[in-house]
Amino acid sequence: MNQENFDQQVADTGRTQSRFGYYSALLTVILTIVSFGFALYAIPITGANCPGDCVEYPYLDTVERFPRDFMWMPLAILLILSYVTWMVSIHAYAPGNRKIFSQVGLSFALMSATILSSAYFIQFSVIPVSLMNDETEGLAALIQYNPHGVFIAMEEFGYLLMSLSFLFMAAVFTGKNRLEMAVRWIFTGAFVLTIISLVIISLLFGLDRLDRFEVVVISINWLVLIVNGILLSILFKKHGRDGS
Repeated sequence: MNQENFDQQVADTGRTQSRFGYYSALLTVILTIVSFGFALYAIPITGANCPGDCVEYPYLDTVERFPRDFMWMPLAILLILSYVTWMVSIHAYAPGNRKIFSQVGLSFALMSATILSSAYFIQFSVIPVSLMNDETEGLAALIQYNPHGVFIAMEEFGYLLMSLSFLFMAAVFTGKNRLEMAVRWIFTGAFVLTIISLVIISLLFGLDRLDRFEVVVISINWLVLIVNGILLSILFKKHGRDGS
């Protein structure tokens, strides 16, 4: 292969990666906004954010809440899958001397996606039909309405890992242009805010933090997916247009 063909192949690869990154970032923004809207529609009936008439343990008289309180979960699964493709795009965009950071970030993203998609799929597929068929033994520990339950814990850990993936992906963006600087600081700031929130809430409430941290960490991460998704879609589009 002569130098001209090699340079053309490199340019074509760069454009393909940038195009893929553009659409994955844009899709992540759209899915996050839609998922956010549906999640806000599901008014909490337990936990620290319950406005009143809260459901008590063991939360087994909640079958009438289906599908309203579960509609956002399939969307969230699609969002998580889109987030992974977005992280892959950032890894492909990373310069050679930064790929060690993007590889670690992608690894944490895959761990986060596995935990969160499993939590949402199990919750949507198992809980409603179990309630409908009165198969309620052991269900209280799994149901989303239990602020001390498995579902909340999986969300907390999954989004902690997502924040960690943001921290390592921040190291990819070392450029001096405003877009890269903004992306870097938003990714880093999200991780810092997540850790500060966890520490403060844990100090105030200990292990009995209910769903307080879950709400905070989801809000932080989803806002980052929206804002940096928009910024990176612009960056990827510019990168592809320049053919670099």
